[in-house]
Amino acid sequence: MHETDTAFPILIVDDDAGHIELIRRNLRRLAISNPIDTLQEGASALDYLFRRGRFSERTSGTPLTLLDINMPGAINGIEVLRQIKSHEQTRKIPVIMLSTSDDPREIACCYDLGCSVYMAKPVDPNLFIESIKRLGLFLQVIRLAKVEEEHERCTA
Repeated sequence: MHETDTAFPILIVDDDAGHIELIRRNLRRLAISNPIDTLQEGASALDYLFRRGRFSERTSGTPLTLLDINMPGAINGIEVLRQIKSHEQTRKIPVIMLSTSDDPREIACCYDLGCSVYMAKPVDPNLFIESIKRLGLFLQVIRLAKVEEEHERCTA
């Protein structure tokens, strides 16, 4: 896959396997057919995004990243976001922060660091599914923007 493909990959980073499956299943129900990769820790996410270690041979394009904030280990979602946005090669990766918290300070911190969207994960599964539907609409808008960008590049 090339960086200009409209079926950009989606990377879901969340330590809760149930949340990962709920997101994946509902994106598929919304006809989001992008390739989806999943990871459960911040250090692996950084290796994936920077193509290091076991991901050094990764050939897929720049992923839209869905990033849980509260993950175990030394590298939480906010630190992953900080590192993504502080390097030229990854700065433009769209990052959607996911959290069960709606703490205004945490939200402000994520936006200050450069996240594209902050999405609270409701505890109620039905409300979480509704949030994922809104996320699916957001992904469709991104896909249309990439199609337009590619069309303009081809006709220029």
